[in-house]
Amino acid sequence: MSTQLLVGGRIYSSSSPDATAMAVTDGTVVWLGADQPGRALHPDAEVVDLDGAFVAPAFVDPHVHVTALGLQLTGLDLSRATSLAHCLQLVSDYARAHPGIVLGDGWDETRWPEGRPPTTEEIDAAAGPGRAVYLVRVDAHSAVASSALLDAVPQVTAAAGFTPGEPLRADAHHLVRASALNSLDRAQRDAARTAALDHAAANGVVAVHECAGPQISGRDDVTELLAFTHGVQVRAYWGEAVRTADEARALIDELGVHGLAGDLFVDGSIGSHTAWLRAPYADRDTTGVGYLEADAVAAHVRACTEAGIQAGFHAIGDGALEAVAQGFSRVAADLGGPAVAARGHRVEHAELIDAEQIAALAAAGVIASVQPGFDAEWGGPDGMYAARLGARAAALNPFAAMASAGISLALGSDAPVTALSPWEAVRAAAHHRTPGHQISPRAAFAAATRGAWRAGGIRDGIAGTLVPGAPASYAIWDAADLVVAAASDKVQRWSTDPRSRVPGLPPLDPGTTPPACLRTVHRGVTIYEA
Repeated sequence: MSTQLLVGGRIYSSSSPDATAMAVTDGTVVWLGADQPGRALHPDAEVVDLDGAFVAPAFVDPHVHVTALGLQLTGLDLSRATSLAHCLQLVSDYARAHPGIVLGDGWDETRWPEGRPPTTEEIDAAAGPGRAVYLVRVDAHSAVASSALLDAVPQVTAAAGFTPGEPLRADAHHLVRASALNSLDRAQRDAARTAALDHAAANGVVAVHECAGPQISGRDDVTELLAFTHGVQVRAYWGEAVRTADEARALIDELGVHGLAGDLFVDGSIGSHTAWLRAPYADRDTTGVGYLEADAVAAHVRACTEAGIQAGFHAIGDGALEAVAQGFSRVAADLGGPAVAARGHRVEHAELIDAEQIAALAAAGVIASVQPGFDAEWGGPDGMYAARLGARAAALNPFAAMASAGISLALGSDAPVTALSPWEAVRAAAHHRTPGHQISPRAAFAAATRGAWRAGGIRDGIAGTLVPGAPASYAIWDAADLVVAAASDKVQRWSTDPRSRVPGLPPLDPGTTPPACLRTVHRGVTIYEA
């Protein structure tokens, strides 16, 4: 047995809120307390001087697209485009410097003065004749493509979601996306995975949940990812609906995935006008796209529940969430609420959700995997959500109401849709743009650590904490002062009073610099060091 003793720091622990030292033996936390007793109790330990650094449970991101994130990090990142003209210039520069297909990610026309996406003709002119170009919108639910790529997928013009002169949506987008990604070889995909998982580790993340599916990255990508070796742990979900327990078991056995959940699309996204709404968008006469009705949702939940498999759905609009709520309620009525809740089924995003839907999902024990970065990017009275939804935008992402109803929250990024930056996600949850939707920094941090482990099926009560017996999965941060703060629109004197001995977190007020990661450790093994 080997023991490492960390001393001279500030340890975030509910059992020892004043701890400055922590002992780890063979990947497990065995003791917390003060420096001097630690040295006396562990005289033969390897001593690590923290020099005042902050040690906290490592983060888990419960919604990531690993290969897509890596392609953005290593390739054409269009999230930095400040205008349509700038976007086209970035495409042109990249095409001149790189042979083969041009894959770009992250454009957002709502931030550009032109207010519109690029056209096929403009892409052709920017990249040059005959070049295959695939440029996916920031939300990954629509894209624009060059003539050469469209010609390579002749069936696209007959698919749902194809409208000449507009971005590709729904089935048309999925067809072109598959063709574009199939042009990559294994070495390119592995290089992207390395970049993505290295990036996660550098941000204090020790585990990610890959949300794969047939319309996202395909079977080869998820099976290759599960065979990929890296210090960041990967839990993989596959978004394909089934109708029987035998079908569910067969898919799990075939792909080696951990659940039939994640991005199993019930709808699309608000930015691409494909989120399924009960009333039309404020800026377009459409209610979006519905991929699964309540009957299909119920069949999938029933099949997975009977097979002992975690199920879940991507649902953003109130129409999609109504189908999900109805589906879960039907199965809970037949099989019993405890039987359904025991599987820890999930819903991803759950943005435009009302009180009745919250109550139905809470009753079925559904876990909500949410992305506070969405509100930070597109919320507020002048944001994209308000333009798309009007007054309904104020109802989006009601984290406080969901938590109060008993829904367990798990905070993630949906990277590369928003940045894989856990402290920014915690900040966004605590400083929601809509009063009353905020949760406290402490609750947000718990949702990004303990809650995210729970969303991945780990319900031992200690994963995501630093207490004796917990896995030694932690990050060391360069942080200045630590504070105990309530939600930004509430005062909770019982928790902010120093006498309560509640462990503090780095200040996350808007405009403050988040902590810098110095080291990330997973089960006692260092997977990142600055």
